[in-house]
Amino acid sequence: MRDCRELGAGDRYRGKELLSARALQPLLIFPYNGNAIEAVDALGNQFRLVGFVDDTPEKQGPSEWGLQVFGREAFARFADAQVLAVPGAPGSYRERSEIIAGLGIPDERFATVIHPTARTSPRAVIGRNVLIMAGVVISGSARIGNHVCILPNTVVHHHVLVEDWALIGANVTIAGHVRVRANCYIGSGSCVIDHSEVGLRALVGLGSNVIRNVPSDAKVVGNPARQIP
Repeated sequence: MRDCRELGAGDRYRGKELLSARALQPLLIFPYNGNAIEAVDALGNQFRLVGFVDDTPEKQGPSEWGLQVFGREAFARFADAQVLAVPGAPGSYRERSEIIAGLGIPDERFATVIHPTARTSPRAVIGRNVLIMAGVVISGSARIGNHVCILPNTVVHHHVLVEDWALIGANVTIAGHVRVRANCYIGSGSCVIDHSEVGLRALVGLGSNVIRNVPSDAKVVGNPARQIP
């Protein structure tokens, strides 16, 4: 082994990188889905990804990037790791609360991950287990609840309330004074007019233009958005 006095500049730099990586907060992401894959690029210099957690045996083992996909035993095995839980898709978004509650993770262990290029106002309030991806803008006085995912390049304007468990797609514009109720899904490319409400468990389809309140449990699509069965 070489004496430390013999280490070159490159060696010292790699040593600093290693020490820096070890100092980052370890993180597990559940499940191994599209949201989780995109979340990796949002970790910045705050988290060190230990691996993914997924219930599907076929997904467990080394991932395509060499990161490990564990079963739920990883939550106990890596007890110092925080957890980002990002389940949900158009077909399963209403079950997000039950899925996340079923993990048995205490509230204080959930992480909030904000991409370094996102712009969040210091006056905004952001909850726990929130994923905010690249290019998102959250304006002053906006409130983002717990267990929320906001995909890239979405804009959340002033006095917007996004309640718990909501999923908001990419390139969405939510105008001022909108209330997005719990367990909603707002598809990518949609716009929501100011002073409106998207009801509980409602789904707004891709590219929709919401110009009036959306009832609870409704599905709306189109321009202007209209309710469908």
